[in-house]
Parts: sequence; C-alpha cells; structure tokens
Amino acid sequence: MALSQHLPIYQLARDLTGLAVSLTRNMPRDLKRTLGDRVLDQCFDMSLLIFRANVAQGTDRLGHIQQLLERNQVAELTLRLCVDHRLISTKQYAKAIEITDQIGKQATGWKKHTAAAPVA
Repeated sequence: MALSQHLPIYQLARDLTGLAVSLTRNMPRDLKRTLGDRVLDQCFDMSLLIFRANVAQGTDRLGHIQQLLERNQVAELTLRLCVDHRLISTKQYAKAIEITDQIGKQATGWKKHTAAAPVA
C-alpha cells in the first residue's frame, strides 16, 4: 500500500483544491460563502476519502471510492453553477473539469480493480 500523498489521484485532488482556492478568492463575498465554500468542502472531502480508501480494504474501500465519485460529481455541478453565474471564467472551469475528469477516471479504475480483487 502506497502512502496516500504519493498516489496520482491524491495529487490531482490536491491540484483541484489549490485551483478551487484561487477560484474562490475573487468571488463576491455573498457567493463565496455559499458556492465557493461548497467547492472547497468537496475538494477537501475528496482528499480525505482518497486517504480512507487507501487504508481500507474490501467493501469498505468500495464505499469510500463510491463516495469519492459522488463528491467529484457534486464539485463538477457546483463549478458549473459558478461559471453559469459568471463567478469563474470558462477557461478556469475547463481547467477544473479537466482535473475532475482525471480524478473520475482514476477512481473508476480503482473501483473496478477493488471489485475484481479476491476478498482476503
């Protein structure tokens, strides 16, 4: 088992969190506390779920990965709301979605691998 910090998916989550911090920095105060904080919370939760999935085994791991995929989708939806309300640019949104797509692909692969692994 690798350290969570060394996993490529963890590094992507860290990159997404850093991007979310910079995106929320320039949001209007009233929306920063609603949409901005929601994006940041999802990013922090994803990092935590990656850690939990990395140390868990079997069905516990699958549960954490499924929650990770759900948080990833919620982050994408919230970012979409931000771009729809012109809180972030389309270019910033595209960069964030590129990262969430990579996280989703890696998490889905991790989920398939875990489901196919024999129970120990």
